[in-house]
Amino acid sequence: MTAMTVYLRSFTLASQAQEENFWDFSNPKARRTCYTTHYPFGVFRRRAPGTFTFAPITIFYGGNGSGKSTLLNVIAAALEVRRGAVYNRTDFFGDYVSLCAWEGAAPAGSRILTSDDVFDHVLGIRELNEGIHQKRAALFEEYTQARHAAVQLGSLADYEAFSKMVDAQRKSASRYVQGRLMDNMPERSNGESAMEFFTGAIDENALYLLDEPENSLSPQRQLELKQFLEDSVRFYHCQLVIATHSPFLLSLSGAKIYDLDESPAAVKHWTELESVRTYSDFFRRHAGEFAK
Repeated sequence: MTAMTVYLRSFTLASQAQEENFWDFSNPKARRTCYTTHYPFGVFRRRAPGTFTFAPITIFYGGNGSGKSTLLNVIAAALEVRRGAVYNRTDFFGDYVSLCAWEGAAPAGSRILTSDDVFDHVLGIRELNEGIHQKRAALFEEYTQARHAAVQLGSLADYEAFSKMVDAQRKSASRYVQGRLMDNMPERSNGESAMEFFTGAIDENALYLLDEPENSLSPQRQLELKQFLEDSVRFYHCQLVIATHSPFLLSLSGAKIYDLDESPAAVKHWTELESVRTYSDFFRRHAGEFAK
């Protein structure tokens, strides 16, 4: 087993005093009234999160509005990691990031992976599969026409039609279509495609920020992702910072979990988290309904 790696050691968000000082009227930008939002200013001010220190796996847990996705985006912007999908970056995003402080750096290849990235990948596979279905239907029609065609070789221009006719008369419809269809094109469920996205996107020796990676994944797929992430950290020198409320991912081995619903954010064991205990209580109440 190789030693686990920490690239990002700590991150400190802007303090309440720093935010208030930014809005001092001596700041020309703060005096302008044309802005409709000052995001991410104000998201964390009342929560006083302070400084986060990181382990090989660090998880941000919290309910809607807790700021866990915003926190990932701020860290990603500060460390200038690669990203795909667009996000809510206002005119004040860079100003806020400039007030933050951190120790460590993201190595080359580091990325932030969001639900939108997964969705775009799944949508691309879906569109690809739709193209396959359309081509398959066209080939079945071609088979029917070719099987009953009467083609005479009069010139080279007739050769392709003659070849299709001979092939159709020698083969069944399914074999004819299969032989002409690109059978290496992926046809997968959304969950399979999402899992494929993560195994393809996460490489060695890098920092990865994952925003709710459980989306689109069944419980079984989440367990597969959990194992893959643990192996990526344990054997391939990856560091992970994850925003999630999935009980499966919250149970990642050795993870340091910040509960952003607390003020200031508190480090907790995954079994202490409110949503996990809600699941536990629910299944305990219904334990008698499960087959022995």
